[in-house]
Amino acid sequence: MTQDCFVLPGDVVGSSEEFIPGDYTYAKGGLIFASTTGLTKVDSKTRAAYVIPKTNAPPKLSHGDIVVGEVIDLKDSLVIVSLAFKKGYESRPLSDEEATIHISNVRNSYVKDLRHLFSLRDIIKAKIIDERQMRLSTSDEDLGVIKAYCNRCLTGLVRKDGKLACPNCGNNETRKMSSAYGLGVV
Repeated sequence: MTQDCFVLPGDVVGSSEEFIPGDYTYAKGGLIFASTTGLTKVDSKTRAAYVIPKTNAPPKLSHGDIVVGEVIDLKDSLVIVSLAFKKGYESRPLSDEEATIHISNVRNSYVKDLRHLFSLRDIIKAKIIDERQMRLSTSDEDLGVIKAYCNRCLTGLVRKDGKLACPNCGNNETRKMSSAYGLGVV
């Protein structure tokens, strides 16, 4: 296998006798194939052959990644989030990717009712804790709601004394706010 060789999906990257398949590759019939367009690389320590994507495809999501999304549904013990993008890859949206936040992963203390901490249309920042089942956590201080809207008039809420207030109708609401709420920073 040649390092930095440009490959297309289905191109042979190497043999499974020499290497193990890494990111954006797969093994079949004793050979390792590229699963995306990009440049071939080899990790000399693990002997893994992988491809560095050179496409505008959505980024691969992994354990520990920070993602931003919109709350699309609330259940008794789950928040369902439509993911928008991965931190560091803001210009490459995640298409049709949904994830869940279990009530036990919202914060480090007891949560009685999720509806006091999240609402539909909230924009949240969360960490992936299980990439296979797409489970998220907002238990860190910098994670949680980064933008919320009034449940009465849909005006953007502003932070006021640890709570959220509507500048239009005066409604006060609570959320599991990120320390970066309202700053426009991911």
